[in-house]
Amino acid sequence: MSYLELLKLAAPETLVVVAALVVLAVDLTTMRELDARVRFIIGGMIGGVGCVAAILWMLVMPAHANAFGGMLVVDPLTQFVKISLLVLTLFTVLLSVESNFTTHVGEYLALILLAVVGMMFLVSAEDILMIFISLELTSLSLYILTAFHKSNIKSAEASLKYFLFGGMAAAFTLFGLSLLYGLSGATNLSQIAAALSGKGLDPLLVVAIVMTVIGFGFKVAAVPFHLWAPDAYEGAPAPSAAFIASGSKVASFFIFAKVMMIGFAGAEGSGAWHLAAAGWVPVIAVVAALSMLLGNFVAIVQRRVRRLIAYSAIAHAGYMLLAVLSHDRQAVASLLYYAVTYGLTTIGAFGVVAVVEDSAGNDRLVTFAGLSRRSPVVSFCMMIFMLSLAGIPPLAGFFGKFYVFAAAVKTGAPNLGLLWLVILAIAMSAVSLYYYLQVLKQIYVADVPAGAPELRAPILTQVVLSLLAAGVILFGCAPDLLLRWLQQAIHFTSP
Repeated sequence: MSYLELLKLAAPETLVVVAALVVLAVDLTTMRELDARVRFIIGGMIGGVGCVAAILWMLVMPAHANAFGGMLVVDPLTQFVKISLLVLTLFTVLLSVESNFTTHVGEYLALILLAVVGMMFLVSAEDILMIFISLELTSLSLYILTAFHKSNIKSAEASLKYFLFGGMAAAFTLFGLSLLYGLSGATNLSQIAAALSGKGLDPLLVVAIVMTVIGFGFKVAAVPFHLWAPDAYEGAPAPSAAFIASGSKVASFFIFAKVMMIGFAGAEGSGAWHLAAAGWVPVIAVVAALSMLLGNFVAIVQRRVRRLIAYSAIAHAGYMLLAVLSHDRQAVASLLYYAVTYGLTTIGAFGVVAVVEDSAGNDRLVTFAGLSRRSPVVSFCMMIFMLSLAGIPPLAGFFGKFYVFAAAVKTGAPNLGLLWLVILAIAMSAVSLYYYLQVLKQIYVADVPAGAPELRAPILTQVVLSLLAAGVILFGCAPDLLLRWLQQAIHFTSP
C-alpha cells in the first residue's frame, strides 16, 4: 500500500488533527486579547469545520480496506462509529461555547479534537499494539480535560483520581494483551483467535481474559472498576464530563466488543444460570450484574445531579454489556444503537446541568426546584433526557434497551441461558425510574425557592439542547433510521 492510499484511508483523522493545530495556532497568535466567548466561537467554528469535513469525506468517499495487518481497518461499520463520534464532538464543542471555566480556549478545544482522533483510530484498530496506543492517546487527553476547571478543587482531584486509576487500568490492559501475544505469536485479533483455536482454556489465557476485562472495564466504568467515574463526572467541566460520558463510552464499548468477539473467539464459555462454563462470557456476566445493581441502588441516594448521572452511567454500562455477551455481529448493531443514543442523551443532560450551575453555582437536586417556571425549554429537554435514560417509550432509550435485551435472550436460545440477566436488567430499569423521576419532580412539582437566582439559558445552548432532545425523540419514534444504516454497515463489513 502506497503512502497516498494510506493518507486517503486516514484522511478523516488527518482533517481533525489539522483542525486541532489550526485552533491552537490561531488562538495563540491572534486571539489572546479577545474575550473568552469570542475565542470559543471562533475556535469552535474551526473545530466544527474540521469535524464536518471529516464526516463529509467518509460519506462521499466510503472506503473498505485493511492496512498493515489490522493497524487501520476502514469499513462501513467503523466509518459509522467515527461519524457518530464526530457528531457527539460537535455537540460538545457547541455546548462549550457559552462556558466560562477556562481562559485556555485553544488548548481545551485542541484536546477535545485530539481525544476524538484517538477514538477514531481506536475503533479502526484490529491490532493490539494500535489498540493500546489509541487508548492512551484518548485517555491522556481526557485526563487533562477533566482538570480544566482550575478554580474548582474538585476538578483537580477528579483528574488525579482518573489518571491514577487509568494508569493502573493501562497496566492491566497491557499485561493482558502481552499474554495474548505470548500465547499466539500474533498481534492481529483474527490471527490471535486462529492461533488459540482448539487449545482450550490455558491458564495463561484465563489470566489474559481477566486482565483484559479489568482494563476495558475501567474504560466503560463497569463495577468494580468504576471508582473514578463519580468524581470525574462531578469535578470535570460540564462539557468535558459530557464528552467522557458519550464519545468515550461509544468508542470503548465498540473496541471492547471487538476484542472479546474477535480476539477471544472460541473462548466464550457460557453465562447460563445452571449451565455456566469457563470463558469470558461468565466473567462479563458477573460484571454486568454488579454494575446494574450497584449503579441503580447507589444512584437513589444521590443528592447531586452529576453524581446521579455518574451512577446511572455505571448502570447503563451493565445494560450495554448484555450486547457484548451476545458475541454476535448483529448484536453489535444493538450495542451501537444504544451507545450512540445514550451519548446524545447524556450530552443533553450535562448541558442542562451546566445551565443550572451557571446560575445557581451548584448541581444539587434542590437547585432544580421550579426549573419549569424559570426555563420551560430547558426543562422540557431535561424531561426528554431523563425519561429516555429511564427507558420510557417512544424515546430512544426504550428501544436501545429493547434491542439489547432481545439480543441477549436470542443468544441464550434454546435454553434461554442469559434470561436471568435480562430479568435483572428489566428489574433494575424499573428501579432507575424512581431516581429519574426525582429529578423531574424537582423541576415540575417543587416550588421555586425564595431568593432563587434568575436563570438565563443562552440561546445557543437552548438550540443545542432542543436539537439533542429532537434527536432522542426521532430515533425513538423511527429507530430504523439508525438500525438500517447499522445493519447495512455490518452486512458489508468483512467477517
